[in-house]
Amino acid sequence: MKIYDISQEVFGCSVYPGDPKPEMERIMSISKGDICNLTSLKMCAHNGTHVDAPFHFLDNGDTIDQVDLKRFVGPCYIAHHDGDLTASDAEEILSSADKADEGSEDPCRMRILIGGKATVTIDAARVFSANGIFLVGNESQTVGPLEAPAEVHYELLGAKVVLLEGIRLEGIKEGRYFLCAQPLNLGGCDGAPVRAVLTDFKDQ
Repeated sequence: MKIYDISQEVFGCSVYPGDPKPEMERIMSISKGDICNLTSLKMCAHNGTHVDAPFHFLDNGDTIDQVDLKRFVGPCYIAHHDGDLTASDAEEILSSADKADEGSEDPCRMRILIGGKATVTIDAARVFSANGIFLVGNESQTVGPLEAPAEVHYELLGAKVVLLEGIRLEGIKEGRYFLCAQPLNLGGCDGAPVRAVLTDFKDQ
């Protein structure tokens, strides 16, 4: 079994343009005579590796604490792509995921992670939403075009497809893995930071 950490370190992470950067403050320090070290954090829910809940773009959508955890935990399929991800690309990824499942009753096609400099187009988003998948993840800080991400978010989040953004998949081969990407339980929030990991049970 091999475990891959696909998360960014929070304080050195990528930040979506205009979002506040994570900050830490040491409010107690043993070196200064305090009984313990204690740190205060200040950050945006969408810094670094994070998930988007439907409420991020839909005012009547589920907040992060209302999203079923099964969407974040289970078999997933890793694909790599650079450039615009078209509808045919999305269909090909789902087909490859089906082949990787090898008859499993818990299909990896429900959670799709895309490595590389990929942009999910609205046509690809429609393929994913029409197939009822649980989660789409990518390495960018946003799914969809950086300059105009709203349409893709509306399509996916409107279909309750949660988004795992800001992952790191360099060096990880395409194929079936087990994903654990539970968000922090932030009641009423539109997203949350994640320590996302992949497990490869075939790698002994």
